[in-house]
Amino acid sequence: MEKLEFYAAAIPGTERALCEELRELGFASVRLNRGGIPFRGEPSEGWRACLESRIAQRIQLLLGRFPCPSEQALFDGAHAIDWSAFLTPDHTISVSAACIASTITHSGFAALKVKDAIVDQVRATSGRRPSVDRDDPDIRIFLYLANNKAAVYVDLSGAPLHRRGYRKDAGEAPLRETLAAAILRMSRWDKTTTLVDPMCGSGTIAIEAALWARNMAPGLTRKQFGFERWVNFDPDDADTLKTMRGELRGAASGQSPRIVAADNDPDVLDMARSNARTAGVKLSFKQRDVREMQGDQAANIIVTNPPYGVRLEKAPSFCREVTATFSRLHGWRVCLLAGSPDYERELSTTPHYKRALSNGDIDCDFLVYDIK
Repeated sequence: MEKLEFYAAAIPGTERALCEELRELGFASVRLNRGGIPFRGEPSEGWRACLESRIAQRIQLLLGRFPCPSEQALFDGAHAIDWSAFLTPDHTISVSAACIASTITHSGFAALKVKDAIVDQVRATSGRRPSVDRDDPDIRIFLYLANNKAAVYVDLSGAPLHRRGYRKDAGEAPLRETLAAAILRMSRWDKTTTLVDPMCGSGTIAIEAALWARNMAPGLTRKQFGFERWVNFDPDDADTLKTMRGELRGAASGQSPRIVAADNDPDVLDMARSNARTAGVKLSFKQRDVREMQGDQAANIIVTNPPYGVRLEKAPSFCREVTATFSRLHGWRVCLLAGSPDYERELSTTPHYKRALSNGDIDCDFLVYDIK
């Protein structure tokens, strides 16, 4: 069978971590690329990526590439793709586009031309046209137009992959599960050392750590993926997917290292407990102010997303007091997703690893310190 080309979309700054993850999971022809990671495989490899990747935002299938110097070329190129394998007039669609350094500069207009090409093709063969649904379409199509070259993808994921399904309560400032998984990998946690999130919020980092340590595929909590709504997803495919899910459940281990989720807010801790139960993982919960941490115990690792600026308001002295606490944790590794430069400024040592990331619309730095 001819190998298909897939694309795993990434949060900016997490591409290297995603590339490393996909290679570790055994996907073929994985290449490091800005914005996301291409790989190749049979159709079921795209399904497996949806189930197993902790870091990818979406998994997309490449349908076609073509020169696109004009509006007509865009329409013709999209019209030449055989859409009958994916949808009928009874399906709903949405089209998104990104335009970079091309004759067509307006992404909304480019998306509209692709939509028109799809609708015209379906109507020509069936006499009816599919409808547009921007919120929950059966088929999501993405156009990437750069330097007058078009690439058209169909999305396998459906809802974004960070929506694992376990987080019923997210709190005031939720961290995407995919970003939590990425910073855990960047932290170089060995999945055996005790991990502490002293400002756990809804528990996302601790839960993702437990899922990773137990080898529990993150997509197993999802009820449905986008590819299950395609025309060509037949009963045999459904059986294959069911078998794949069963094998992944069987591959999960029963135990994980000690993972501590702490916070000074009892209501927040209740939220984290509920989310952990839904995810099927056990954590150690502690109601404790981060500034009460002591360094007189075995060296562990901290991975946390501390409060900052627009995310959560804290007293001006909070950052200084927290960094002073971390500086006393001799022998520990401290990893911070910092949305304020104050954290790096206040810590007296230089991070041995630093990566620019985006937490939603907030520019952050992921900082890793080995405290001497």
